[in-house]
Amino acid sequence: MTPAVTLISRAIQKKKEAAENEQKPAAFTFKRSPHQRNSKMVDYSKWKNIEISDDEDDTHPNIDTPSLFRWRHQARVERMAEMDHEKDEFKKKRQSYQARLMDVKERISKKDGNEEALKKELEKIEAEGKELDRIENDMIKKEKKTPWNVDTISKPGFEKTVINKKAGRKPDENLSEEEREQRMKQFVKENEKLCKQYGMLRKYDDSKRFLQEHLHLVGEETANYLVIWSINLEMEEKHELMAHVAHQCICMQYILELAKQLDVDPRACVASFFSKIQHCQPEYRAQFESEIEGFKGRIQKRAQEKIQEAIAQAEEEERKERLGPGGLDPADVFESLPDELKACFESRDVELLQKTIAAMPVDVAKLHMKRCVDSGLWVPNAADLEGDKKEDDDSDDAAGGEEKTDDAKSESAAKEEPIYTGVSTEDVD
Repeated sequence: MTPAVTLISRAIQKKKEAAENEQKPAAFTFKRSPHQRNSKMVDYSKWKNIEISDDEDDTHPNIDTPSLFRWRHQARVERMAEMDHEKDEFKKKRQSYQARLMDVKERISKKDGNEEALKKELEKIEAEGKELDRIENDMIKKEKKTPWNVDTISKPGFEKTVINKKAGRKPDENLSEEEREQRMKQFVKENEKLCKQYGMLRKYDDSKRFLQEHLHLVGEETANYLVIWSINLEMEEKHELMAHVAHQCICMQYILELAKQLDVDPRACVASFFSKIQHCQPEYRAQFESEIEGFKGRIQKRAQEKIQEAIAQAEEEERKERLGPGGLDPADVFESLPDELKACFESRDVELLQKTIAAMPVDVAKLHMKRCVDSGLWVPNAADLEGDKKEDDDSDDAAGGEEKTDDAKSESAAKEEPIYTGVSTEDVD
């Protein structure tokens, strides 16, 4: 025998000895517990045959490994597609069978047609059903024998997809003017301090952090409050502070406008706006600064209008206080008097007044004196009225204390300004 044949025979003999040793019983065995004897053994045989086309390295050097992997993968995909097609066709046949079976049974129960022919048709359909059951069992066996692959080795137990979506904008509420004013008063009452803190911030990062910590401030109420505060500061001639609060107000309005364009909740646009304004194009920055300057101009104009309105209101109140018992303004009546009567009232000379009136025509004298009485320039029977006033003063002293208390309360209530129409700035002075 040649050396090569000798080596082959020795290798065959070693394999036979190894196989015989594996078949021999072990020298000792483990005793199974009652729980193990009653439990079902796990079948691990299905893990022995797994078809994976792209993890084998033992290919011949002359074979293009990537091409081989692609061919195997393509063949597996085609086999899976063919099996899916067979399942779909079988499902259609099963549905057709069930529909025909129900139809024949219903016709037999209603005795619709030839009974014998219907029974023969029923037997034929039932035989077809048995054949479908046999095909289904064959398909199940074939599927069990099919090796697992990367697509069939596992199936998801459950699936859940969560997409973070920004909250949409709240629809505009149809509120009346009174309801809006009441809501604004309540907001200012609860958040005035926080609104002022935001209005005093200087840096964009600080404003961004503050609004993210107090998201309930991101809304039209805060913007309206800052507008009112800016007007009051301009009326108090605090121009620099007004300009800064106006800047913060425009930032809030830009956030609200951005939320309106994107149709999202304004609170979701805080970070976006401050990131954009800090790294924006020169055109966007110029537009932003222009909007601030225009807003400050409107604030100054409105402040001047309110000052003029306040002056006009004060003059009107002063004029009403000057009105006489007949509702005439004594200043207007005095200017309309003849010069000789003006001299009498300026000198407060009663005798000269009587002589001047006597020298005038009766109709003219009555007209001027009536207007003087209605305006309070001339009080007839002044001496008698002074005596009556002295008697009334003693009787009014007792009730004077209570009336003064009530008057003081009413004056303080009148001077107290509503929250919405005016904003106090004592804490920033």
